[in-house]
Amino acid sequence: MDLTLPLTLHGLAVALGLLVYVVAAHLLEQRRHPTAAIAWVLFFVLLPYAALPLFLAFGSRKLARPRSARGQRLPAAGGGGPWALRTIHALGQAAPARYESLQIHAGGAQALAALWRTIDGARDSIDVCTFILGADAVGHAVIERLAAKARAGVRVRLLLDGLGSLMAGRPRLAPLTDAGVRVTLFVPPLHSPLKGRTNLRNHRKMVLADAGSPQQRLWSGGRNLASEYFEGEPGKAAWHDLSFDLGGTLVQQAAALFERDWAFAGTERTVPPPPPVPPGPPGPDGHEHGAQLVASGPDQVDDTVYALLLTAAYQARQRIALATPYFVPDAALVMALALAARRGVTVDLLLPAKSNHRLSDIARGRALRALDQAGVRVWLAPRMLHAKLAVIDDELALAGSANLDSRSLFLNYEMMAAFHDPAVVRRFGDWFDRERADAAALQTRPPGFGRDLAEGLVLWVGFQL
Repeated sequence: MDLTLPLTLHGLAVALGLLVYVVAAHLLEQRRHPTAAIAWVLFFVLLPYAALPLFLAFGSRKLARPRSARGQRLPAAGGGGPWALRTIHALGQAAPARYESLQIHAGGAQALAALWRTIDGARDSIDVCTFILGADAVGHAVIERLAAKARAGVRVRLLLDGLGSLMAGRPRLAPLTDAGVRVTLFVPPLHSPLKGRTNLRNHRKMVLADAGSPQQRLWSGGRNLASEYFEGEPGKAAWHDLSFDLGGTLVQQAAALFERDWAFAGTERTVPPPPPVPPGPPGPDGHEHGAQLVASGPDQVDDTVYALLLTAAYQARQRIALATPYFVPDAALVMALALAARRGVTVDLLLPAKSNHRLSDIARGRALRALDQAGVRVWLAPRMLHAKLAVIDDELALAGSANLDSRSLFLNYEMMAAFHDPAVVRRFGDWFDRERADAAALQTRPPGFGRDLAEGLVLWVGFQL
């Protein structure tokens, strides 16, 4: 049997696929992590007939920027200041803004009560962005309360991720639209108008009430709007998560981010610039100690949360505390955390012993063994922990929606709140310590051949998971 023709056709398909990959990456300035680039190249070489259509559908990682904006550098932050403020400024994020009456929710019941207060207290507007709206008791209650507010004359908008709406069991949105709520799906995977971007997910979570008014309020964090994130359901324990709510001018930063996401989901190409937000008050050292929102995703020039975590690992002097449900970091972040531990920084990593994603639990093995050998203290919580938190010394607390995995750090639209006040940073650190209290220290052992092979295969495709 002559295999010359099939091999030639395969070679041509490989060459065509690689050419499309290189041209698209160059024209769209799609900077990729090396592991993701290698994975795509191998995919094209081994299965070019499948790789090409999947790349055209899912391959975009960053949105194209206007040429007038390319190559521009931000002006240097005046007066020096703490490394966290300088780094966040250099990444193009807004300056710290004032906030007030910060509530860090102790558990699901308190978080749910704060959510109802935020919604029920709105007088003029409510904007909701969530990845999942559950087809359960909490999801139904959210729909009922939003519909009631809309019938009372409040402007209500709901931005729901397209894939998240499918994962939640398709909640009934008709009561919302019938009441006058404007509902938009962010990049629905089956009928997206944004060609080549169906793999982009909006994982940001925020509920905004009366943004821009004196009574403005933001409810945010890691919780989706479904029962398991709050009080659970009969026979199903609630997940442990982290959320918070606050008032003040910081809310306007979240409102500006929502407006951009809303416009993009509606395929609008012109988005009004965000209104100026007054900076936060100076602390005793003369520098601002407010808070600021750190947006990460395809709409940002840099991988902002990833870059901030890398910088934090090298800047930390005493403590790094990280909580995440899914831990699939790249080699650079693993090395930065390992080096921090080796130079004497106490590095604590808190994970669920068993998460709701089996592939993530498999993929994290290699990184956890490397960190354990470097002296990082890895803790496994006896429950599903869905919180996302980073505490660096007394200088920075990051809380929000971003997991420590490749999808959150390099693909998803994410949002973290950066707090700089040492007293507030310690409050987040206390939350971490309470969650860690009954966690067990990781006990590592060399993996067998099967486990090692499984970890490698999952990591190969992990950049898309």
